[in-house]
Amino acid sequence: MGLIVWLVIGGVVGWLASIVMRTDAQQGIFLNVVVGIVGAFIGGLLFGGSINNGAITPMTFLVSLVGAIILLAIVNLVRRGAVR
Repeated sequence: MGLIVWLVIGGVVGWLASIVMRTDAQQGIFLNVVVGIVGAFIGGLLFGGSINNGAITPMTFLVSLVGAIILLAIVNLVRRGAVR
């Protein structure tokens, strides 16, 4: 059950981050899930929270979203040389 929740929340977070960064047309569902999960991990590392093992709260969702946005900004910087 936990894996399914990770995939669903990761997909939602990745999708929202791709809308914010305007890369939604370039990504599919699989990449949205990957961005959301990796973004949650990055957010947990940067903000020192234990979101990677904790319950899903609005704060952990926000930290995951910020981490995913940071990840997409880094990817845009490497691919295009500029952050959109």
